[in-house]
Amino acid sequence: MYVPATNRFEDRTAQIAFMRKHPFATLVSVVDGVPFATQLPLTVREPGERVSVRGHLARANPQAGALDGQPALAVFSGPHAYVSPGHYEAVQNVPTWNYLAVHALGTASTMAANDVPGHEALLAELIAAVEPGYQAQWDGLPERYRAGKLRGIVGFEVQATRLEGKAKPSQNRTAAERTRIANALATSDDAAARETGRLMLQAAARTAR
Repeated sequence: MYVPATNRFEDRTAQIAFMRKHPFATLVSVVDGVPFATQLPLTVREPGERVSVRGHLARANPQAGALDGQPALAVFSGPHAYVSPGHYEAVQNVPTWNYLAVHALGTASTMAANDVPGHEALLAELIAAVEPGYQAQWDGLPERYRAGKLRGIVGFEVQATRLEGKAKPSQNRTAAERTRIANALATSDDAAARETGRLMLQAAARTAR
């Protein structure tokens, strides 16, 4: 990922917190010699000093059969917003886009189709992350139904060898311009823009302390 010095987002704890807050990611790998992407929810683990992301693909998805042992990239995206040059002090300016993102790069491994305990544990992680109360409902479903659902997925893990983060909340603008942009975004009709503005205002408040 291209990350100019002013946009570096390198704090590992903050990166992992961001990934967990925005778990719906894009998994990218190569299938038949071309890039292939799937949007899906992922969980983040920290076994020791390592970081890994885990999830599952539909068994019918071509990516599932070509993932084991291959390089993979998980892209976690957060709030984002268009920034009009009308917020800047000088006329000679162009539009841009503010956003936050973290990329997890590593090698993927997939679970064997008959690894029922492994797939159950994988689903339990995801359920705990997004809707803990659903676990009791899942456990109470007929075993035949659950087994059928498990046969239809391929669990995987990407052992991240590198985390790359990028934060672009107008750091290169003046304090007055940043405040103007943040206030405009925070009152936008667009939910993603409002969240971007809120994060900018929070960052400004921390800096002012």
